[in-house]
Amino acid sequence: MTRMLTVAAAAALVLAAGTAQAAGFKLESPDIKPGAMIDRKFEANVFGCGGENKSPELKWSGAPKGTKSFAVTVYDPDAPTGSGWWHWSVINIPADVTELKPDAGNASNANLPPGARQVRIDYGVAAWGGVCPPEGDKPHRYVFTVYALKADKLDIPADATAALAGFMIHANTIAKASFTAKYGRPKAKK
Repeated sequence: MTRMLTVAAAAALVLAAGTAQAAGFKLESPDIKPGAMIDRKFEANVFGCGGENKSPELKWSGAPKGTKSFAVTVYDPDAPTGSGWWHWSVINIPADVTELKPDAGNASNANLPPGARQVRIDYGVAAWGGVCPPEGDKPHRYVFTVYALKADKLDIPADATAALAGFMIHANTIAKASFTAKYGRPKAKK
């Protein structure tokens, strides 16, 4: 019993130290403000949505010491799937990179930093999949997250799902920074 308490206390100290180290880690976007509505240009152009399907610019700072690479995800926990919806997953972003330029999520990968890679998302593509909640739903939340990783590279198969990438990201995370924004589509008039 005493040994279990000692191990638990040591684990708590390690977690607390990691949290303190990451206190200044932040993610922001000049295109999307936390808590605000997302601009229609970031809407998908499938499933009845007619946006430009371009990923927003994202910038981060204050990554903790020991960061060897970054990953970025965008997730909608409100999607009516029972498991949410992955809109973007980028891995293997070099440690000296602190932003993803506008439209970095283009399927051509031309706008990604060298070495970075997009993972297949719930739209079935390895690219940005814009916001597109069902018409008439209350606005969905979109969680933008950057992860500071202890690995130089996540070695996952080319056809990996966002869930597998998420598992590998979480297994290698030393810190993360997030913000949430919203998007909704009014019910179409008949």
